[in-house]
Amino acid sequence: MTEERRSLPPAPKPFRPRDELGRPLPAGAENQLDLPDFDALSLEENHALAMRFFDTRNFFAAHEAWETCWGQAKGTAEEEFFKGLAQLGAGLTHWLRGNPHGARALLGRALDRIGSRGDAYRGIDVRAFLHTIRVQHQVAAIIEIRGATLPPLPALTVPSA
Repeated sequence: MTEERRSLPPAPKPFRPRDELGRPLPAGAENQLDLPDFDALSLEENHALAMRFFDTRNFFAAHEAWETCWGQAKGTAEEEFFKGLAQLGAGLTHWLRGNPHGARALLGRALDRIGSRGDAYRGIDVRAFLHTIRVQHQVAAIIEIRGATLPPLPALTVPSA
């Protein structure tokens, strides 16, 4: 039996001022997005925060929290799952920013990784979540091909297991 290896936690991210959709602003600009210190929180705390951020449509903050979980899970069986959730948050952030290519690409990457954990995992109804993600992925792909503007996102929440 092999023991899963755990890496050292990733280095904390430097502070950057950001707009309300997480886009970096020039140094010295007023920050428009307040985020918790995810590096100071446990994986469980970050995952819970990410789900709350997701449910309130703060997809960039959800991405950042799940990205921290991904770093905290490096070298474990959960690494790919959290990487997929981080990509989901980033994909929906691209959607809100009006970028169909970024939305389609990241939602597509998220699908495989999130789906690797079965029907339910860490409080998420994975099967229901995958259905929602697939629908948004297909819409983004069609919009990208047509060169059209992304429609508003429907109400999205993390389905509970």
